[in-house]
Amino acid sequence: MAKLWAATFLVNLFLLGLPDSGEGKIDGKPDFIKTCQFSDPDFVACSTASVQGLFDKLVTGIEGLEHVGTIDPMKISKIRILQGEGPVSVNASLSKVIVTGFANTKISLNRVSSKDYGWETHIRLPKMRLEGNYHMQGRILVIPLNGHGKCWFEPSDMDIIMKTTNKLLEKDGHVYYNVTATKVDYTISGLRLHMGNLFEGVKVLEDSTNQYLNDNWRPVSEALKPIIAKTIEDILLAIMQNIFNQIPAEYFVADLPRSG
Repeated sequence: MAKLWAATFLVNLFLLGLPDSGEGKIDGKPDFIKTCQFSDPDFVACSTASVQGLFDKLVTGIEGLEHVGTIDPMKISKIRILQGEGPVSVNASLSKVIVTGFANTKISLNRVSSKDYGWETHIRLPKMRLEGNYHMQGRILVIPLNGHGKCWFEPSDMDIIMKTTNKLLEKDGHVYYNVTATKVDYTISGLRLHMGNLFEGVKVLEDSTNQYLNDNWRPVSEALKPIIAKTIEDILLAIMQNIFNQIPAEYFVADLPRSG
């Protein structure tokens, strides 16, 4: 797999009302949040149900945090990709990106560390679709790519393991999660994609290239994995930061420590 440090990513996210995360207010603990305790022997099951409830509510929106919006669809202003090592060598950008599929998010496990308060969350997405406008020069595997136009990518049966780095922050009499980083690994059972107007509109080359990439989706998926993983990391980080800047952490875990 291509080394991630060989790539530079610039992602401008207009997700969930970002970057204006200071807006809105919830009045007390919402009913959809299940409060858990580290001291509970069933803490992991409780925490898993609590995070599932949060994602379910983000499909319709959270009262008091209307600026947050919903997670399906999500909009990304621009993704800038530079990668020059391994099976993928591209200078590309995606713009006016729409991501769908997070409405069907299933949380199979959420484990919170009682030492550093980081999370390990297992997420199941039956299907995710990313579509927008692209500009690209480079290659994927042995295929040279040059074009600009509409594109979409559709991985299926995606199992994501997200590890989140957090610090605790006290303000206004509450404890909050300060989410500083996310790290994602995933597997998929299929990948479909299409890039229009490849090779300046030479239709025969465009059709044959898209067919080749779809027929060979497994090596294509592995080659694109650093790029897709980083995109998912940035999406989830934006969601986590915006939400947990607004909702106190003790609503999720009652026995988090306080400095006082």
